[in-house]
Formats: sequence, C-alpha cells, structure tokens
Amino acid sequence: MKKFIAFIFREIKNWVVFVFRFSFFTFHLKRMLTFSFSLLVFHFSNAQDLQEYINIALENSPEVQQFDAQYRRISEKKEEVNTLPNTEFGAGYFVSEPETRTGPQKFKLSVKQMIPFFGTISARENYVSSLADASYQDMMVVKRKLMASVAQLYYKLYELKAKQNVLDENIELLKTYEKLALTSVGVGKASAVDVLRLQIRQNELNQQKEVLVETFSGIEKAFNKLLNQDIMTSISVVDSLPIPAEAAKIQPSNLQLHPELVKFDKMYTSVEKSELLNQKEKQPMIGFGLDYVNVAKRTDMDMAENGKDIVMPMISLSIPIFNKKNTSVTKQNKLQQEEILSQKQQRYNTLETVLYRAVSDRNAAMISHKTQLKNLEQAKNAEQILVKSYETGTIDFNDVLDIQELQLKFQTNMITSEVTYYTQSTIINYLIK
Repeated sequence: MKKFIAFIFREIKNWVVFVFRFSFFTFHLKRMLTFSFSLLVFHFSNAQDLQEYINIALENSPEVQQFDAQYRRISEKKEEVNTLPNTEFGAGYFVSEPETRTGPQKFKLSVKQMIPFFGTISARENYVSSLADASYQDMMVVKRKLMASVAQLYYKLYELKAKQNVLDENIELLKTYEKLALTSVGVGKASAVDVLRLQIRQNELNQQKEVLVETFSGIEKAFNKLLNQDIMTSISVVDSLPIPAEAAKIQPSNLQLHPELVKFDKMYTSVEKSELLNQKEKQPMIGFGLDYVNVAKRTDMDMAENGKDIVMPMISLSIPIFNKKNTSVTKQNKLQQEEILSQKQQRYNTLETVLYRAVSDRNAAMISHKTQLKNLEQAKNAEQILVKSYETGTIDFNDVLDIQELQLKFQTNMITSEVTYYTQSTIINYLIK
C-alpha cells in the first residue's frame, strides 16, 4: 500500500492530473445538478410506490380490521345503554279470596316502571362514547405501527437490491481488469497470479450477491405477509434514495399529539365520565305503577258498587341507603386517574427518548453519507490514475484490487447510510406526524 501511495504522489506531479481534475470537476458539477433534479422527482415517485404498499397493508391487515371491529362494537354500546329498566308485569290469583265490602277479590294484575334519576342515561352514553374514543386511538396506533413496519421492510428490500446492483457493477469492473491483466500477461507486464487474484475476487463478489438474492427473497415473502397477500407477489423498489442536503426540522411538541399519548387522555376522560355516571347512579330511582284487583259481586246482598274492581296507581323510590358501592367506585376512579397520569408520563419519556435517538441517528447517517460520497469520489480518482498508468507503462493489479475493495466498501456504506436515514425518518414520522 505504501508503494501505491508513493505512486499516486508521483502521478500528481505530471500534467495528467491537471487534465483529470478538470474532467472530474465537470463530472462532479454534472453529478450535483443531476442529484438536485432527481431529489425533487424522487420524493414523488418514492412516496407514490411506498404509499401504494401502505394502502394495501391497511386494507388487508387483520389486526387493523380487528381493532376497527372493536371500535364499532364499543360505539354500538351507546344504543345498549340508552334504555330504561325493564317494565315489570305481575299477576296473582287469590286462592283464599279476601272479602271486601263490595265483594271477594279474585285476582290481581300489576305493572311497574322504574325510571333512573334525571341525566343518568345521558351519563351512560357519554361514558360509552369516551370508551369508544379510547378504542379509536388504539386503532390509530395499530395503523401507525403497520405503516412504519411496511416502510422499514421496504427500505430493507431497497438496501438488498441496491447492494446487488453495486456488486454487479464491481463484478463487471473486475472482468474489465481481468481482460487488461490477460493482455498484460501476454506482453510480460503482469503475471498469471494477477489474473487469478482478479478471478478469486470475482468469485467472492458472486458469493456475496447470491447471499443477498436469497436474503431478498426471504424478506420479500415477509413483506408480502405483512401486506397479507400472496407471498410469491413480486415487490418492486425504487432505484435510489437520495438524501437531502439538510434534514427537515422537527417539532418535538407534536409528540403530545401521538395516538399512544392521546389514548391516555381519552382514558382519563372516560374515568371522569365514569365518575359522573357513578354520582348519578347513587341517586334515587323513581318508579310508577298501577295495580288492578278484580272483585266479584256479593250474592248475599245487593248494594251500591257491588263487585266494583279496584284500580290503584302507585309511586315508589329506590334509595341506596346502605350501599357503599358508589363510595368505593369514587375512590377507585381517583386512583385510576393517578395511574393513568403516571403511565402517560412514563410513555411520553420513552417516546421522547426514541425520538431524539432517531434524530441523532438520522443526522449521523447524513454525515456518514457525505463522507462516503467524498471517499468514493477520491477512490474513483485513484482508479482513473491507475488506468492512465496502464496506458503509459505497467500497472500494479494489487493496487487495483485495493482500490476496487475500497470502492465497494464506500458504495455499500453509502447505501447503508441511505437506508438508515430513511428508516430513522420513518420512526420520526411515526412519532410526530
């Protein structure tokens, strides 16, 4: 390697480097213009492709359907609680007929309806509605997690596909060097060992590619299962994931609106509604009723209103005098509210930690990407210098292999940085979008 570095410094002194620098500047400027344009176009095409898979997952997911059914079931309970207690009907036959002035009583019919205290039914409806609101937030959390999972697997598929393409490029490059080596062997400028080294390196890259293809197939099946579709469905990914020059600014305050935290607010509200209902239920219930008693006529005498039936309107009160249930429920509700507040704070701290870690990792990915891009450009410069030396004299194929290995390393690191950037962006979006 020291020999190679010394060789590079010697080459820098001649006029070839000047010509190369000019051509590299032109190439670099063209690359930057192309990158700026593709950045604008890609965000639309990438979002469209990924969003299509997300829509399929949301539509097909059994888990989303489960929570949607749960939400609708709880919402339907509003109709269940919007009712009065059952109307009571009674009938009795007097085996031993009691005598009255107007005649003996034969049978008795009665009807009675209890009515809850004013506002109790509305309190029940409000309580059930608050439970439905909390259940809706559960469904929103499930949807967000599903969207994040789809995006993360999608970016993993992109990583594997992009690395396959990089390996293909490097394999083709090694084939070109192999031809140069064979030509050099013919004129005595290289040895057969150089050719074998190039072929061995190709074999290694082919092995890596086969492993990536197999891994891609496995994750593709997992991706299809996540979308709840046929595992043999072919998944297409974008060709590139450009990283913007500056990361979008985030609003940490938006974390308060995350469904996982909003759910605790809804749960707290449901406890408040539960306590209002509890206060209503400890109020007396009013009952209205009517008794009818059939009276037979007296046969031993004739009198006014002989055999006149009895009709008796009734009113009743149900008062929980000795019932300690409502007092206990009030204490339980207060303790549950304290529990919910503690749970919310704990979950907020956890999500905030995840958010700042994701932001940090995303920024680190941007830094890494810039560094790898710079290193790759310098490696390409060294590669072109080696090619120039082949035209004027001998070429050290050990240096060629070193440069090729560095290029592959920088290319794969760039892909890893891109995937890390978008994966962490997915986490950030899950938390604050």
